Amino acid sequence: MVVQDIAYVELFTKDKRSTTDYFVSALGFTRVADSVEVDRSSILLRQGDVQVVVTTGRATWKFCDEHGDGIADIAMTCDDVTATRDAALRAGARTETSPRGDTVVSGFGDVVHTLVPAPACAADRLPPRRTWVPLDGPHHPPGRVQSLDHIAVCLSGGTLDPYARFYQDGFGLDRFYSEYVSVGDQAMDSIVVRNPRGGVTFTLVAPDPGKHTGQLDAFLERNGGPGVQHLAFLVDDIIPAVRECKQRGVDFLTTPDAYYDVLADRFPDLRAIVGELRDTQVLADRDEWGHLLQLFSRSPHERNTLFYELIQRQGSRGFGSSNIRALYEAVERERLTAG
Repeated sequence: MVVQDIAYVELFTKDKRSTTDYFVSALGFTRVADSVEVDRSSILLRQGDVQVVVTTGRATWKFCDEHGDGIADIAMTCDDVTATRDAALRAGARTETSPRGDTVVSGFGDVVHTLVPAPACAADRLPPRRTWVPLDGPHHPPGRVQSLDHIAVCLSGGTLDPYARFYQDGFGLDRFYSEYVSVGDQAMDSIVVRNPRGGVTFTLVAPDPGKHTGQLDAFLERNGGPGVQHLAFLVDDIIPAVRECKQRGVDFLTTPDAYYDVLADRFPDLRAIVGELRDTQVLADRDEWGHLLQLFSRSPHERNTLFYELIQRQGSRGFGSSNIRALYEAVERERLTAG
């Protein structure tokens, strides 16, 4: 069975107010609805097609103690929930307990997947089986973010292929791209899996256990095991989006000037905007279909784990060789500078 789209991602946090404020004030999301249950309190945030549920309360304490603030649930829509659940169980997933009676299966680490029916019309798109109280924000607020381009998942070394097969066999995702990135005495493997329509894309990354420990090992230690490393938000125009986010307080990773000194030679058709790319620190890549522009934030969370990406696709359909390497090298520069 093939999953269709990401219905929502649920972020567990010990400080719902500050986490919500980051998404709303810094990233431009809108508060859509509140839900209060016996052991948790949630707020639904939306921008474009992206839905983020920020949750706190007793039900989140164990996750937050072990992993810090982070994505605990990646909910996916599917045409047949029961068939998708059965396929996931055959592929090795476990059935997870849900206090609301949702269909929930295990994913990676302590991250789970709630399986949501894909109705013919989902105008309100509210996560099911909760009592939502609408807030003042519109259901489809305008903003730079259009959709959730991909979710990057950091896994333990040596587990990349098994997890790729798990998502292929259990959820119908295709293996789209793979790359081995070596930087100095460190290295990482990556595999991109996604469904045919592109509504669900996971970038699976793992350190090479045969190399020296590096940033992915550091993430796994801080996160207490595998988890969501970053969410990538597709934007319509990344340069003004980055400028707006910076003005609102988003702290992005920086790139050496030398990168931009050769950018016009690498991509002559971007020559006219190299100055703006340098000014905003946006990275560029291309594949056979077109360009890809992207920039990564620093983590706003206490354990320095989960962070965010803005990405613009100018025809590019996939993940060129420089795409994943750009993130690895940017984070590595930040890690060495901080150390």
